[in-house]
Amino acid sequence: METLNYREVVQEIIRSHSQNSFNDDTEVQILVDVERDHYLVMMVGWYGQRREYGSLIHIDIKDGKIWIQSDGTETGVANELVEAGVPKKDIVLAFKSAFKRQFTEYAVS
Repeated sequence: METLNYREVVQEIIRSHSQNSFNDDTEVQILVDVERDHYLVMMVGWYGQRREYGSLIHIDIKDGKIWIQSDGTETGVANELVEAGVPKKDIVLAFKSAFKRQFTEYAVS
């Protein structure tokens, strides 16, 4: 796959996680910067008296590889990428240290 296809795959995956299943006071926001290849799914709002704010998913595309910066999903974005046809050698689990990445089935960098 080339980078352009990776953009499409990543955008489809983040769209699939955009449904708000939390509550009416929490909003799911999708932030896409295709020019710089940054893709985020953010949670913004309130759960009772507790503030909900942070990224559910943060993905970057760098040097032809998909870098998963943050993954708060149950399924795992890496698994979804592999199911979509992205080879594991093109997926970097950036939320793990470079040292630990060498022990995964995915790219180190």
